[in-house]
Amino acid sequence: MISLENHIILITGASSGIGAACAKIFSAAGAKLILVARRKERLQELGETLRLDSTQYHLLELDVSDRSAVEFAISNLPPAWSNIDILINNAGLSRGLDKLHEGDIQDWEEMIDTNIKGLLYLTRFVVPGMVTRAKGHIINLGSIAGHQTYPGGNVYCGTKAAVKAISEGLKQDLLGTPLRVTSVDPGLVETEFSQVRFHGDTERAQKVYQGLTPLTPDDVADVIFFCATRPTHVNINQVILTPVDQASATLVNRQS
Repeated sequence: MISLENHIILITGASSGIGAACAKIFSAAGAKLILVARRKERLQELGETLRLDSTQYHLLELDVSDRSAVEFAISNLPPAWSNIDILINNAGLSRGLDKLHEGDIQDWEEMIDTNIKGLLYLTRFVVPGMVTRAKGHIINLGSIAGHQTYPGGNVYCGTKAAVKAISEGLKQDLLGTPLRVTSVDPGLVETEFSQVRFHGDTERAQKVYQGLTPLTPDDVADVIFFCATRPTHVNINQVILTPVDQASATLVNRQS
């Protein structure tokens, strides 16, 4: 296990869920955090929590799907924050559960722009510095949906399959450097994910997790932290984690 003391960790989608859980576990290890999200107030609340633990952090109110904004933000980081050691591409979302031929095109655009383009933009503007410094780790949040499709998942599953392919391609491109690339691919995790998918329909969102014990954001953050703290010669390429009551993207055991 390597020490992350004073390592600079950039986490996208940091204002809630898995991103916020990552902030807490890396904070406890003494890391310095660049926290990225669109919701400024939620970021500030997280920052106040971390301040109590004397964590050094830098907040970036940023939409990862805005290429020019991402380039500007990374290019203009204060010198003390510019040498990023670990990039956690966590920002992502799902919209809708419609059949493809009945889908909302705006929902498609949002998923593609965030889940694929946002990940690509951050990677494109952060990784060159890692290559120059011969040090770095990129951790992408995929999904079991990137391995197996499910009814109504069409475009979301496609975006997560892209994350899987991009992660594998990036590792190949970085072969010969000491940089590491990991994809962490969870199954059912109880976050705001389903609320977002169903456009705020709380009742429908709650049914996704009924009758089973889903993963928590802390469960996923713990696996991410494990991947980040292996000895430098070890690369965890991919981790698929699910609740015990989930065997595949579609096979779930629910207690009545």
